Amino acid sequence: MVNAKTNILAEKPLTSVMEDYQEAIFNLDKEKKVVRVKDIAKRLNVKMPTVTSMLKTLSKRKLVHYEKYEYVELTDKGSEVGGEVHRKHVILRRFLTDVLNINLNTADKEACKMEHALSIGTLDSMTDFMAFIQACPRVGEDWLERFEEYRREPWSPDKCVRQSEQFSCEFMKRTVSLKQEHLSQAESLQNCS
Repeated sequence: MVNAKTNILAEKPLTSVMEDYQEAIFNLDKEKKVVRVKDIAKRLNVKMPTVTSMLKTLSKRKLVHYEKYEYVELTDKGSEVGGEVHRKHVILRRFLTDVLNINLNTADKEACKMEHALSIGTLDSMTDFMAFIQACPRVGEDWLERFEEYRREPWSPDKCVRQSEQFSCEFMKRTVSLKQEHLSQAESLQNCS
């Protein structure tokens, strides 16, 4: 009976709170020699009995090794989960700060909320997008279309140079057109005076 219940628990998807605990333990493990309940409570800004309760749940799911009054250790599976949640968090925070220019504190909080909802495919697309905009100049109205090309085909600096040159020509034509429109409007205003 206990084994069936344990199997059912292991099959249920992790909640966002469980993932937060896994990430916190993963990060604390990288920072400290040992991870204690009080460290987790401080990191997540919760009370120690709350941590103890969650650790029991995570232990039943075979994600942590935890005994009362002992240190907390991630299992191999727990380390994998914590590492993946951490990876998502870092990528999302970087996207928010580097691409959308969101301040770091806000980006960190928002990344924490988003990391639980995104699929691996969406996250991979964001990662590719960030690599694309760093590798290739963001020029031309069709630069987002170039992103799909970038994902489908191997990246080539020559492609970016050609696209930049094409954009430069289009940009110059548009600039001349805007200047002519401005001069035409200025002449019309002088004629009205």
